[in-house]
Amino acid sequence: MRLMVYSHDSFGLGNIRRMLAICNHLLDAIPGLSILVVSGSPVLHSFRMPRGLDYIKLPCFGRNESGEVAAKYLNTAADETVKLRSDLIKVAAVNFKPDLLLVDKKPYGLQEELKATLDYLKLRLPETKLVLLLRDILDSPEPTIKEWQKYGYYDALQWYYDQVLVVGMPEVFDLSREYQFSPCIAQKVRFCGYIRRDYGQKPRHVLRQELQIQPDEKFVLVTPGGGGDGYDLVDTYLQGLAQLSPQHNIKSLIISGPEMPLFQRQALQEKIQPYPQVQICEFTDDIASYMDAADAVVSMGGYNTICEIISLNKRAVVVPRIKPVQEQWIRAERMAGLGLFKTIHPDLLTPAALMDAVLEQLNSRSHHFPPVSRLDLDALHQIAQDIHTLLHSPTTRLVSKKPILFPQVISTQQA
Repeated sequence: MRLMVYSHDSFGLGNIRRMLAICNHLLDAIPGLSILVVSGSPVLHSFRMPRGLDYIKLPCFGRNESGEVAAKYLNTAADETVKLRSDLIKVAAVNFKPDLLLVDKKPYGLQEELKATLDYLKLRLPETKLVLLLRDILDSPEPTIKEWQKYGYYDALQWYYDQVLVVGMPEVFDLSREYQFSPCIAQKVRFCGYIRRDYGQKPRHVLRQELQIQPDEKFVLVTPGGGGDGYDLVDTYLQGLAQLSPQHNIKSLIISGPEMPLFQRQALQEKIQPYPQVQICEFTDDIASYMDAADAVVSMGGYNTICEIISLNKRAVVVPRIKPVQEQWIRAERMAGLGLFKTIHPDLLTPAALMDAVLEQLNSRSHHFPPVSRLDLDALHQIAQDIHTLLHSPTTRLVSKKPILFPQVISTQQA
């Protein structure tokens, strides 16, 4: 069986890390599976690739000074880069002939670069199953509904896709209801739960020895994900740390992320010089080991990071981003309401507020870990079951000639 995975990820690490975790599990769960990943991630080569998986690296997208999508490294126009990426994706599908195409987040791909491939598969390889993977929350409802209507994403789900897998729970965010999916589309939606993150490659005690953490020291991991917009969080943490007396005996590791601009990483390197108890590195593909070794975590509110926090039962302070979308804030607020961690709105972030929250987590006298039992963390198993079923089921996709009627955009309660 052949699985082709499309990840548009040109920004940050989140999507590609999530998709690779899913791919690794699928290779273990489905015998004889071959997976071809097609992605624009600039750090794809940094991850360990298991046997049975290979990838095609697309030219990277980034954003120019105006915030518009543009080629990140090539001196080519945006439309030229889209055409190049679109052709590469289609050629891969034509020659690989996937039994199933798994698409991450955007039904038509970035800048609609996937549409030619979808049309080809529908016409020439109609037996190929099409599955869209959505994270638990995309954005607050009103802008999401407007975007999906504007770009025809509801059409895509109705005409092209056999199933929509959501790595989340309706008890946290009912995506079908919040985004006003039609009954036809809602029938294709499968809530799979959240993705449980495995322990890392190194045991907790080994990593703490490598970091020279003494028995009487507390270890705080600071991780702003990809790091593209993580400087303020790290800088605020360092300012808060400077206000503490040495008796708190805290050792900190900052993983800045490969997307943090070089000048910001250099600025942080200078700021930590007076603090021998603070270390900084750019990237690791084994973040779970460092998180497991930590006594507390300071992070942003990305999907993968939150799944790691709750999977490893970590006490954490989460400062989500609120731009350009509200996804992280909605997730952080609702999960903090379940008692899974502490959250601070970025508008209320100060060195004192952050350090008070960190000390609260470090000094908690409770021996009970956060109530992760409230969340379903079995998404990988459920995804594997659903994809296995689709791979071994006959094609039943129907094409209707009736127009799709979309619901009106209504005011929806914001989280």
